[in-house]
Amino acid sequence: MKIAVSSTSKIPSETANSIQVLMVCQGMVQNGHDVRLWVPHLKVNRFEALRSHYGLTCRAFKLYELPSLKFLHRIDFSILTILRTFFFNPAYEYTWNIQIAALSAWAGCSSIFEAHDLPSGKWGIRWFRYYIQSSTPKKVVFISHELKRRVCQMFPELKETDCLVAPNGVNLEDYQNLPNIADAKKQMDFPDKLVVSCCGHLYAGRGTDLFLELAKRFPDVSFCWFGGNAEETGSYREKAREIGLGNVFFTGFIPKSELPLALAASDIVLMPYGKEISGSSGGNSAAICSPMKMFEYLAAGKPIISSDLPVIHEVLNSDTALFCEPENLESWATGLKRLLEDASLRESLASAALEESKKYSWKQRQENILDSMK
Repeated sequence: MKIAVSSTSKIPSETANSIQVLMVCQGMVQNGHDVRLWVPHLKVNRFEALRSHYGLTCRAFKLYELPSLKFLHRIDFSILTILRTFFFNPAYEYTWNIQIAALSAWAGCSSIFEAHDLPSGKWGIRWFRYYIQSSTPKKVVFISHELKRRVCQMFPELKETDCLVAPNGVNLEDYQNLPNIADAKKQMDFPDKLVVSCCGHLYAGRGTDLFLELAKRFPDVSFCWFGGNAEETGSYREKAREIGLGNVFFTGFIPKSELPLALAASDIVLMPYGKEISGSSGGNSAAICSPMKMFEYLAAGKPIISSDLPVIHEVLNSDTALFCEPENLESWATGLKRLLEDASLRESLASAALEESKKYSWKQRQENILDSMK
């Protein structure tokens, strides 16, 4: 089946939305579909150059760059995408851009719009309302039940049959045949001690300051943060030096293909989110998010400590994670101490996490989404 995919993400880049776009495409290709991806910023024209950056294992699919002038607010990109889609003649248009979704409906093309946030702005709300009121076959895919609930509250005319909740996922095959924890630590050049790690960007609300405070409380444990751009990473490295923390390491950005080994070398993984979580474009996703790191942690089979945010409970529970109060250092110190001292609890959480991860492959996610259109 032909599927036209469009996104305004820069490809390649270090952003989470860029990774999610490529994982969605790979999931559909793994299900045997003919996928073509259109983006406004394509820095490479060879698919093989993307394999290492994103950890892609599927057969190659075609990527195209279309112009997008800033002062036109993506209208030029959206219109050109629809024109290219017309000549490709796909079964579905799959997009994260509400303008493209609405124009697809206007052109009579069946479409799938993946929503990661509430519609906002005068035009964003208008585009979304036009889209959901169109008679063209469509599906609005939400990454969390709470996001769906809030959008349906804003737009009571949105039909239940046009909605689907699909959390993010993970490539389970990336976590097969990894070395044991001792060998993984040697390959990562980690010290021979317990390693507590976290991955992702260092935006506001990601818990980096709490991470440093925990490192101060547990000097005999190594703390490693995988991810972050050069400026953010340099700032926190300097902060750790000023505090005198010799047990904290910020690696900066690592390709997604290297993340499984880094997690294999970790004893405990953290999700120290604050009460408000910023993304690459700002905003606050604490109530509606579906963090990709959560599914990587599950697939790595590691004991997880997470901030006790309601939306996280849509995936994790007391069998798969230990929960602590957001932004509360004492709660986190108590939780981490408990897990560091209780090897059997670590083993129990890890085993349950690994089993839970089997529900969240990107391949199965995309198959479910496409099946919902039939």
